[in-house]
Amino acid sequence: MNITNNIILITGGGSGIGLEIAKALHTSNKVIIAGRNKAKLDAASAGLENIFTIQADITDEKDVERLVEEIKVSFGGLNILINNAGHAYVYTLSDTSDTYHKATAEFETNYFAPIRLTEKLLPLLKKQENAAVVNVSSIVALAPGSHLPTYSDSKAALHSYTKLLRYELAKDTPIKVFELMPPLVNTDFSVEIGGRENGIPASEVAENLVKGLLEDTYEIRVGNTEVLYSSFFADSEGAFDVMNQ
Repeated sequence: MNITNNIILITGGGSGIGLEIAKALHTSNKVIIAGRNKAKLDAASAGLENIFTIQADITDEKDVERLVEEIKVSFGGLNILINNAGHAYVYTLSDTSDTYHKATAEFETNYFAPIRLTEKLLPLLKKQENAAVVNVSSIVALAPGSHLPTYSDSKAALHSYTKLLRYELAKDTPIKVFELMPPLVNTDFSVEIGGRENGIPASEVAENLVKGLLEDTYEIRVGNTEVLYSSFFADSEGAFDVMNQ
């Protein structure tokens, strides 16, 4: 895939993996970073050329409509959508864990929001010869973590959606669909689960994404995610083919 001269939208682009992806791509592209916190977006983009900010809550339908309209009016199109924004609760399942409300919030950000935003932006992406959707899932999409039970569920759902979206769009559009699957990453997002001590740098995840885009590696399994997949899930593509014959 061509990763130059594109207009790219990254949700959750004000910090962590999203910001490192923006840094990896901004010199040769126009990169839009979106998030809820304007001050964080402004601080993240300071001193970086070709990075533009749009304040938007991707779980809010009105904000999504405004975000899509601003991309149309101010940028005239879109080549790459990177659904990176995420939300997680660290807890274990019990009869007092308020699982329903935690799961609802996580699925709203991690699953339903990417689906809505992708559908809203597909008409713009379809107009491009070089276009892609990138969904950022996680190693827990393959094997759930007991400390992230419903976050794991939401990423497993996103993994399933991504495979089917890739399958359907390949039939009659040029849009490529990638999935970025990081292991534990050293970001503010993962402090509670040991990311500071045991996580890989977010810049390493961004580097893997760039390599995967260039090589058309549609499922980009970073670090320990590749080890886990190779050990236990290597036949999943064959299973997918059987289910969709």
